[in-house]
Amino acid sequence: MDDAIAALPPELVSEILLRLRPDEPEHLFRASLVCKAWLRAICDPVFLRRYRAFHGSPPLLGVLHRLRVIDGDPAPRIARTTAAPLSPDPAFLRALDCRHGRVLLHASNHGLIVWDPVTGEQHRLPEAGIPWLIYTAAVFCAVGGCDHLDCHGGPFRVVFVATDDDDELVKGSVYSSETGVWSTPATLDDGYQSWEERWQAARSRGEYYRTPYVHPKRCALVGDEIYFTLRNGNTIIEYNWGKNRLSMFDPPTSDMYYIALTVMENGLLGFAGIEGSSLYVWSRKVNPQGAAEWVICRVIELEKTIPVTDLSDGACVVGSAEGLGVIFVSSGAGLFTIELKSKRVKKVEEPGVYFSVLPYMSFYTPDHGTLLSLARTD
Repeated sequence: MDDAIAALPPELVSEILLRLRPDEPEHLFRASLVCKAWLRAICDPVFLRRYRAFHGSPPLLGVLHRLRVIDGDPAPRIARTTAAPLSPDPAFLRALDCRHGRVLLHASNHGLIVWDPVTGEQHRLPEAGIPWLIYTAAVFCAVGGCDHLDCHGGPFRVVFVATDDDDELVKGSVYSSETGVWSTPATLDDGYQSWEERWQAARSRGEYYRTPYVHPKRCALVGDEIYFTLRNGNTIIEYNWGKNRLSMFDPPTSDMYYIALTVMENGLLGFAGIEGSSLYVWSRKVNPQGAAEWVICRVIELEKTIPVTDLSDGACVVGSAEGLGVIFVSSGAGLFTIELKSKRVKKVEEPGVYFSVLPYMSFYTPDHGTLLSLARTD
């Protein structure tokens, strides 16, 4: 080791290591191999807590996605976006959600799997007991007050919401990893007394189907509420999983097909979609009296961020990264992320068929792996 490096004060070494980019985790691993002192510094829990707090949000380590039902299922894999050595992909049919360091998968036996790609830990869940034709689901950390910067191994919840042709109703249930059981299914009261009323209402809106099918897209989590959309005009369903209650309200627009619900940086529910060549983002604000309204907070001209020729194939919103102000847009040139504040664009995948992108975001640091045992040896 270079004498100059060896002579650096530990406080200075810590400050240098603190600034290594989390979206390039291989740099932190290489630094840990410089010497035993650096390895111990990087593996120290105090440093790791500082590192996560300093960077504020987990980086994107990989991408999974869901397709429309008629398009079948994409390849069952996580597309790595960094050199982080994630655990091998388990066998599954389709990916349902990524959140708080976990991935929710539908297994080949129709059960659900909660998988941690960093630690490799897997939990197999029983079926929710809700008849389904089209469904969506979400996984999230269940630790109160958690900052979600290092959610590995703690308790979690899974929400499953579905619609079925038999009774044409939206139903939801929540699973607790602490109890190992699903809640009694909640049913959405949509105000109709029969399928005939629902059919007439659908026809009056110019729709040719009456069942309020759930969009198989990624949900948005705001506090104790999970939000998802229905195919009927992007109607938004709110599932308060703590109270096991479903309700619904109108979106800012029903004219966009490719939309994504998101969580804005201020913690409010967001709604993003493309009209013409512009990306529109709304935020749902609730006043002290409980009245809510949608407010446009961003309009981004895509011709200034994505090459014009790519828009000819139809750019569309296919997902978001919660709380980061990042929207996923698919075009003829590939899959891109757009940072709403800076308008910075980054290509993350090649062109393909995208419907609902599931971003896997987590810190990958040397405390997860065999380097820990090396750090303890002399």
